[in-house]
Amino acid sequence: MTSRMLERSHLEVGLAPVADAFSGTVYSDVVNLKDHNRVRFVAFWGVGATGTVTLTVEACDDVVPTNVSAVPYTSRTTVGGADPGAITERAAAGFTTTAGSAQIIECEIQAAALLASGYSYARLKSVEVVDSPILGGILIEMLEPRHAGATQLSSVT
Repeated sequence: MTSRMLERSHLEVGLAPVADAFSGTVYSDVVNLKDHNRVRFVAFWGVGATGTVTLTVEACDDVVPTNVSAVPYTSRTTVGGADPGAITERAAAGFTTTAGSAQIIECEIQAAALLASGYSYARLKSVEVVDSPILGGILIEMLEPRHAGATQLSSVT
Protein backbone atom coordinates (compact mmCIF):
# COMPACT_ATOMS: atom_id res chain seq x y z
CA MET A 1 0.00 0.00 0.00
CA THR A 2 1.27 3.45 -0.90
CA SER A 3 1.71 5.85 1.97
CA ARG A 4 0.04 9.23 1.58
CA MET A 5 1.81 12.42 2.64
CA LEU A 6 -1.28 13.08 4.77
CA GLU A 7 -0.40 9.95 6.74
CA ARG A 8 3.17 11.14 7.34
CA SER A 9 2.44 14.66 8.57
CA HIS A 10 -0.18 16.96 9.99
CA LEU A 11 -0.66 20.71 10.17
CA GLU A 12 -1.41 22.91 13.14
CA VAL A 13 -2.12 26.63 13.26
CA GLY A 14 0.88 28.23 14.95
CA LEU A 15 -0.35 31.82 14.50
CA ALA A 16 -3.68 32.54 12.83
CA PRO A 17 -3.38 34.96 9.89
CA VAL A 18 -3.99 38.56 10.89
CA ALA A 19 -3.05 42.09 9.83
CA ASP A 20 0.31 43.17 11.32
CA ALA A 21 0.88 39.57 12.40
CA PHE A 22 4.58 40.03 13.12
CA SER A 23 4.43 43.32 15.07
CA GLY A 24 6.99 43.47 17.90
CA THR A 25 8.04 40.02 19.14
CA VAL A 26 5.69 37.19 18.21
CA TYR A 27 5.84 33.46 18.96
CA SER A 28 4.13 30.52 17.31
CA ASP A 29 2.48 27.93 19.48
CA VAL A 30 4.87 25.50 21.17
CA VAL A 31 4.88 21.93 19.82
CA ASN A 32 6.20 18.70 21.31
CA LEU A 33 8.34 16.52 19.04
CA LYS A 34 8.00 13.35 21.13
CA ASP A 35 5.91 11.70 18.37
CA HIS A 36 7.65 13.14 15.27
CA ASN A 37 11.15 13.22 13.82
CA ARG A 38 10.97 16.80 12.53
CA VAL A 39 8.89 19.95 12.48
CA ARG A 40 8.52 22.65 9.83
CA PHE A 41 7.32 26.14 10.75
CA VAL A 42 5.84 27.92 7.72
CA ALA A 43 5.65 31.70 8.08
CA PHE A 44 3.66 33.23 5.24
CA TRP A 45 2.27 36.58 4.22
CA GLY A 46 0.33 38.08 1.39
CA VAL A 47 0.79 41.80 1.90
CA GLY A 48 3.98 43.20 3.37
CA ALA A 49 5.68 45.83 1.21
CA THR A 50 8.53 46.98 3.50
CA GLY A 51 8.24 45.05 6.78
CA THR A 52 10.93 42.56 7.75
CA VAL A 53 11.40 40.19 10.69
CA THR A 54 14.15 38.05 12.17
CA LEU A 55 13.07 34.40 12.45
CA THR A 56 14.57 32.14 15.11
CA VAL A 57 13.69 28.57 16.10
CA GLU A 58 13.70 28.05 19.85
CA ALA A 59 14.00 24.77 21.72
CA CYS A 60 11.72 24.80 24.76
CA ASP A 61 11.68 22.68 27.92
CA ASP A 62 7.89 22.55 28.15
CA VAL A 63 4.74 24.00 26.61
CA VAL A 64 4.81 27.19 28.76
CA PRO A 65 7.82 27.49 27.91
CA THR A 66 9.76 27.90 31.15
CA ASN A 67 13.22 27.83 29.49
CA VAL A 68 14.22 28.37 25.85
CA SER A 69 17.36 28.12 23.77
CA ALA A 70 17.76 29.28 20.16
CA VAL A 71 18.91 26.44 17.91
CA PRO A 72 20.30 26.15 14.36
CA TYR A 73 17.80 25.17 11.66
CA THR A 74 17.29 24.96 7.91
CA SER A 75 15.16 27.39 5.90
CA ARG A 76 13.88 28.07 2.41
CA THR A 77 12.04 31.11 1.04
CA THR A 78 9.59 31.18 -1.86
CA VAL A 79 8.51 34.56 -3.21
CA GLY A 80 5.41 35.38 -5.25
CA GLY A 81 4.87 32.08 -7.06
CA ALA A 82 8.50 31.71 -8.12
CA ASP A 83 10.45 28.50 -7.72
CA PRO A 84 11.47 27.76 -4.13
CA GLY A 85 14.72 29.40 -3.07
CA ALA A 86 17.87 27.65 -1.89
CA ILE A 87 17.78 25.51 1.23
CA THR A 88 19.97 27.35 3.73
CA GLU A 89 21.52 26.29 7.03
CA ARG A 90 20.81 28.97 9.64
CA ALA A 91 22.73 29.71 12.81
CA ALA A 92 20.89 29.80 16.13
CA ALA A 93 20.68 33.61 15.76
CA GLY A 94 18.27 33.14 12.83
CA PHE A 95 18.02 35.44 9.83
CA THR A 96 16.20 38.58 8.72
CA THR A 97 13.64 38.22 5.95
CA THR A 98 13.60 40.32 2.80
CA ALA A 99 10.88 42.95 2.40
CA GLY A 100 8.09 42.16 -0.03
CA SER A 101 4.66 40.65 -0.45
CA ALA A 102 3.62 37.05 -1.17
CA GLN A 103 6.31 35.12 0.71
CA ILE A 104 6.54 31.67 2.25
CA ILE A 105 9.43 31.01 4.64
CA GLU A 106 9.90 27.40 5.75
CA CYS A 107 11.99 26.77 8.89
CA GLU A 108 12.71 23.12 9.67
CA ILE A 109 14.44 21.33 12.52
CA GLN A 110 14.98 17.65 13.22
CA ALA A 111 14.00 16.27 16.62
CA ALA A 112 17.54 14.89 17.07
CA ALA A 113 19.01 18.41 16.71
CA LEU A 114 16.40 19.76 19.08
CA LEU A 115 17.21 17.07 21.66
CA ALA A 116 20.87 18.12 21.53
CA SER A 117 19.70 21.28 23.33
CA GLY A 118 18.23 19.09 26.07
CA TYR A 119 14.66 20.04 25.16
CA SER A 120 11.91 18.30 23.16
CA TYR A 121 9.54 21.20 22.45
CA ALA A 122 9.95 23.94 19.80
CA ARG A 123 8.46 27.21 18.60
CA LEU A 124 9.18 29.87 15.99
CA LYS A 125 10.12 33.33 17.26
CA SER A 126 9.67 36.43 15.09
CA VAL A 127 11.15 39.83 15.98
CA GLU A 128 10.10 42.82 13.89
CA VAL A 129 13.07 44.59 12.29
CA VAL A 130 11.37 47.09 9.95
CA ASP A 131 8.04 48.27 11.37
CA SER A 132 5.56 47.97 8.53
CA PRO A 133 2.44 45.77 8.78
CA ILE A 134 2.61 42.28 7.30
CA LEU A 135 -0.66 40.37 6.76
CA GLY A 136 0.26 36.77 7.51
CA GLY A 137 0.50 33.86 9.90
CA ILE A 138 2.40 30.68 10.82
CA LEU A 139 1.55 27.05 10.06
CA ILE A 140 3.28 24.21 11.88
CA GLU A 141 3.78 20.92 10.07
CA MET A 142 4.63 17.92 12.23
CA LEU A 143 6.55 15.48 10.02
CA GLU A 144 7.63 11.83 10.06
CA PRO A 145 5.60 10.29 12.87
CA ARG A 146 7.65 7.92 15.02
CA HIS A 147 4.84 5.41 15.47
CA ALA A 148 1.40 4.58 14.10
CA GLY A 149 -1.29 6.83 15.47
CA ALA A 150 0.83 10.00 15.69
CA THR A 151 -1.08 11.23 12.64
CA GLN A 152 -4.73 10.30 12.98
CA LEU A 153 -6.59 8.61 10.14
CA SER A 154 -10.31 8.95 9.70
CA SER A 155 -12.73 7.30 7.32
CA VAL A 156 -15.80 8.96 5.88
CA THR A 157 -18.79 6.82 5.04
